[in-house]
This record gives sequence, C-alpha cells and structure tokens, in this order.
Amino acid sequence: MIRHTVMFTPKHQPGSAEEKALLTAARELAKISTVRRFEVLRQVSPKCNHRLGLSMEFDDEQSYDFYNEHADHVAFVNDRWKREVESWQEIDYVVYDD
Repeated sequence: MIRHTVMFTPKHQPGSAEEKALLTAARELAKISTVRRFEVLRQVSPKCNHRLGLSMEFDDEQSYDFYNEHADHVAFVNDRWKREVESWQEIDYVVYDD
C-alpha cells in the first residue's frame, strides 16, 4: 500500500470561493479508479506553514502510476494546481517493515 499525501497552500484566501472551487476540483480525483481513502484535510499544526492537505491510498506501485498518468490527474495538475497553488510538499509513504 502507498499513502500519497500532499500538503499545500493555495494562492487564494482561506475559505474563499476560489479556494473552495480548487478543493471541489481536487475531490474529483477520487473518481479515478485506483484511488482509495481520498481525503481533503485542513492543517492545524503551528509547526507547518501549509494550510491544506490531500491524502489518498493506492494498493501498489502500478495503481499509483495509473493515477499519476491518468488524464484527469494530469489535467488537474496543469490546469488548476500549477496556477492556483503557492507552495506544496508531497510525501509518499509505505509501511515500514523491519
């Protein structure tokens, strides 16, 4: 299992119609068939400068690659993310087995 997370700060004001529209568009990514447990998150720690997060899971590397290359994901990144997100950090996790 791969847990794909991204924390980010939109260029839009918190709670604005533009920010809500970006998050609505992001939620459409959950419709990609290999996405599991999709969540839109609000960051609350004072230790992090990003305001929001997305989290989702994939069964395996092949499922993650399918999502990453899917036309809907590519369009979201090019048409919304690159234009509307000020800063971000992506983290992908797998379970740590000793």
